[in-house]
Amino acid sequence: MSESSAEAAVEAATAAASAVSAAGPANWRRAGVAGAAIGVVAAGAAAGVAIERLTVGRGMRRKARLALDSAGPYGALRGMPGKAAADDGTELYYEVDEVDTDTALAPRRRRLFGRKTPAPVTVVFSHGYCLSQDSWHFQRAALRGVVRTVHWDQRSHGRSGRGVAQIRDDQPVTIDQLGRDLKAVIDAAAPEGPLVLVGHSMGGMTMMALADQYPGLIRDRVVGVALVGTSSGRLGEVNFGLPVAGVNAVRRILPGVLKALGQRAELVERGRRATADLFAGIIKRYSFASRDIDPAVARFAERLIEATPIDVVAEFYPAFTDHDKTEALAYFADLPVLVLAGVKDLVTPSEHSESIADLLPDAELVLVPDAGHLVMLEHPEVVIDRLADLLTRVGAVPAGATVGGYGSTSSTAQPG
Repeated sequence: MSESSAEAAVEAATAAASAVSAAGPANWRRAGVAGAAIGVVAAGAAAGVAIERLTVGRGMRRKARLALDSAGPYGALRGMPGKAAADDGTELYYEVDEVDTDTALAPRRRRLFGRKTPAPVTVVFSHGYCLSQDSWHFQRAALRGVVRTVHWDQRSHGRSGRGVAQIRDDQPVTIDQLGRDLKAVIDAAAPEGPLVLVGHSMGGMTMMALADQYPGLIRDRVVGVALVGTSSGRLGEVNFGLPVAGVNAVRRILPGVLKALGQRAELVERGRRATADLFAGIIKRYSFASRDIDPAVARFAERLIEATPIDVVAEFYPAFTDHDKTEALAYFADLPVLVLAGVKDLVTPSEHSESIADLLPDAELVLVPDAGHLVMLEHPEVVIDRLADLLTRVGAVPAGATVGGYGSTSSTAQPG
C-alpha cells in the first residue's frame, strides 16, 4: 500500500467522522445501535487498512490511529454526572441516563411490588478490569431514554479517583472492596426502587461481592441480573491460550513483574507509547475473536486499556487469584438471570460462565461462538438483544418497547 493510498484512507476516515458528528446525538440515538455503527464502518475499514497493513513508517501509522479515534463516536456518550464516596474516601464517578419523558412509551402494564405506578427500574452497569464505563457504549446507546441507567467507573479506573486505601495505606485491592464501592454508588445514584445489575468480567465479580456482603439489598431491591464474560472463582487456573509450560512461567513471574513495573510507572508508560503497535496486537488477541472486527472498535478497546496506568494494572491483578464468590451466587438463585460469554474468551473462558449457569439452573445461558472477552463490543447486537429480553421479563420496559436494531449477528448466539 503506497503512502498516498494511506493518506487517502486517513482522509476518508476524517470525512466519515465529520458526517457522523453532523448527524447529531438525537438522530444517532433514534437510528439504533446498528445504524450508528454503519456511520463509521467505511471510515474504520479504510483507516484500518492503514493501521493493520501499512509499512511506510510509524508516523503514518500514528496518523491512521488518530483518524480512527476521530472516526468512531465510541465512548462519547455522557449523562448526568455524580460522585459517590467509598468507605475509604475514594471518589467514585458515575453518570445517570434518565428515561426520555418527551418520547415516553406506552404505560407499563406490569405492577412491581404491588404499586399502581411502580418506581422506575434502574439498570446499573459495572465494567471490567482495565476498562471504564465507556466499554458499555453500544448497550448504553440502545437503552438510552428507554430505561434509567447508571454507569460508573471502578476505583482507579476511568474518571474515578485513585484508591485511597491503596495509595495512603498501601492496602491491596480486593473484590470485596469493589463490592462495597458498588454499594456506595447505588446509595448515591439509585437509593430507592428496583434494580437490575449488569456486570462484565471484574464488574460481574463486583456484583457477586455486593451480594455476599449485602444480601438484604439483593433480596429487597434487585429484580434481575446479567453476568457477562465473568467468573465466580478459579481464575488462577486460566491458561490465557498459552501452552502448559508457558502459562506456568507466566503464573510464576507475572505478579512480581507487574509489581516491579508498577514501581516504575513513568518509565513503563513511555515504553507503552513507544511500542503502541505491539500492544495493539496483544490487546486485539485477548479482546476479540472475530477476524473482521471493525478497526474503529478495536482501536476504541486499545484506548480504553491504554488509559489504565500500569501501576493500577499491577495493583488489581492479585485480587483475581483470590477471588472466590461461588457461594454468593445463591443470592441470585430466585431472580431472572442472564449469563452470557464469548466461546473464544481467553481471559475468563466460557467454561466459567457455564459453571455459573450450572449453579443457577433457571438462568439463561447464551454462548456467542465467534466472540472473545469484549463480547459487548465485538457482538453488541447479541448482548443488547438478550439484555432487552431480560429487562422486558422483569418489567423494566414495556413488552412492546424497541431499544434499537441488532443486525443479523444475533443468530450466532446459541442458548446453553
